Amino acid sequence: MINATIKVVTKGMLFVFAMLLSFSAANAQETSLFFSQYMEGSGNNKAIEIYNPTADTVWLSGYAFPNVSNAPDTPGEFEYWNNFPDSAYILPGDVYVIAHPDADSATIRAFADYEFTYLSNGDDGFALVKGDTAAGSSFEILDWLGSWDADPGSGWDVAGVDNATQNHTLVRKSRYMSGNPIPLASFGTDEVSSEWIVLEEDDAQVFHWS
Repeated sequence: MINATIKVVTKGMLFVFAMLLSFSAANAQETSLFFSQYMEGSGNNKAIEIYNPTADTVWLSGYAFPNVSNAPDTPGEFEYWNNFPDSAYILPGDVYVIAHPDADSATIRAFADYEFTYLSNGDDGFALVKGDTAAGSSFEILDWLGSWDADPGSGWDVAGVDNATQNHTLVRKSRYMSGNPIPLASFGTDEVSSEWIVLEEDDAQVFHWS
C-alpha cells in the first residue's frame, strides 16, 4: 500500500513539475535578454553579465550595448555604439559576460566571453538594445545600467545604497526575468523597490546567474 501511494504521489508530482516547466518555458519565450549582474570592483575588476531567459539560443548580431561616458554631450542619446563580436550568442538559460581585459580577478577572466576595455567607473550609463545600427532610432531598449541623461557624480544610488554603481557588485533579483526599459527604474529607492541586490566591492558571489 505504501509503495502504491508513493507511485501515485510521484506521478502527480511529475505532472505538476511538467506543467510548471511548460508554463515557465512559455513565459520565457515572451521575454528577452537583460542585464543580470554588474561589477565595478577594485582596479580593473569590471564586468557586465547578460542573461538569456528564453528557450532559444539568441545570436547577438542583432543586439548592442551602447553607452555614454560621464556627462553626455546630448542628454538622452548614446555616445558610443558597442557591438558584440561576430558569431557571439547566448544559449537558453545561460549568460554572456563582458569583462575588462586587465581584470585582476581570476573568476572574471575565467567566465569572460568578451573582453571590453571601456566599462564603467560607476558613472557611465549602458543600455542593452535590440537593433544592429547606430543610426536614428532603429533600436529597442531592453534594459539599463544607469542612464544617458546626465552625470550622476560618482555613481547612481541603488536600493538605497549611495553610489552603488561604483565599488559594488549588483545582482538582479531572481524573480525578475526581463529587463526594465525605463532609465533608472530598476534601481529603486530601497531594498524592497529595487530589482537589484547590492553586494560589496569584489564580492565573491560574482556571476550569480552562471
